[in-house]
Amino acid sequence: MFFVQQPALMTLNKLLNYKQGYNIMNKIITLSIATIFLATSYASHSQNIEHQSPHHKIHWGYKGVTGPSHWGNIDEKFSLCSKGKMQTPINIVATNDINLTPLNINYTTSSKNVINNGHTVQVNIQSGSTLTIEGETYELKQFHFHTPSENNINGTSYPLEAHFVHATKDGKLAVVAVMFKDGGANPILEKIWHKFPLKENKAVSIDLSGADIKSIMPSNKDYYKFMGSLTTPPCSEKVKWHVYKTEMTISKEQVKAFHNIFGHTNNRPLQNTNNRTIME
Repeated sequence: MFFVQQPALMTLNKLLNYKQGYNIMNKIITLSIATIFLATSYASHSQNIEHQSPHHKIHWGYKGVTGPSHWGNIDEKFSLCSKGKMQTPINIVATNDINLTPLNINYTTSSKNVINNGHTVQVNIQSGSTLTIEGETYELKQFHFHTPSENNINGTSYPLEAHFVHATKDGKLAVVAVMFKDGGANPILEKIWHKFPLKENKAVSIDLSGADIKSIMPSNKDYYKFMGSLTTPPCSEKVKWHVYKTEMTISKEQVKAFHNIFGHTNNRPLQNTNNRTIME
């Protein structure tokens, strides 16, 4: 053991403090560089639509690299969009005339809100409105629109198509579709268009009664029936489709107003029927 004089001790302490400070500063600089590198790497990675985190919204659309021809490659959950054999929309040409019974529609509840989901104008419905098919009850969840029509009927495309989406408690799906042809303005559509929010994912209250909603459908209840899919990702199949033969009317101004909301069409191209049975 040895004794250090006071001045020398003070000098030694200063050197030790300086060295400790220098080491701490080096660690801070190293950590900062590593953080910047990781942040840059993550930002670059997250911009790749094929490598989304589980909680990140998967983006799809109607044009470019996220358009319909690419849906099946955007995410593995969307594989049916490219590999499915019962996809919708299709060109509807009846194969079996079996005199289908009228649809049992009971729309008694009002609308909840209208939302811009980034892809279409969607009206969400309060619980209680139903569609009964072969003894099974489906509840109306929402209806939305595509321009021009997605399905064709005997080779004819229409300016607008409405899809009324129903589901059972165990997740089975049924869609009722209505075509719109050029003609007089539709008052219910006018009300919906007027309320539609321009901001994506924003919901706005809208007051439509069950009678209002049903009035969007034709009085002639003849329809086509076939098995198909959702027309948007994930393109799930085993969806029961019912497409009314009789069209409703919509004005050219209303079609243009809908188109201007998104600045492009929002219809999926026709898919192969693959010898499906189409009943009427």
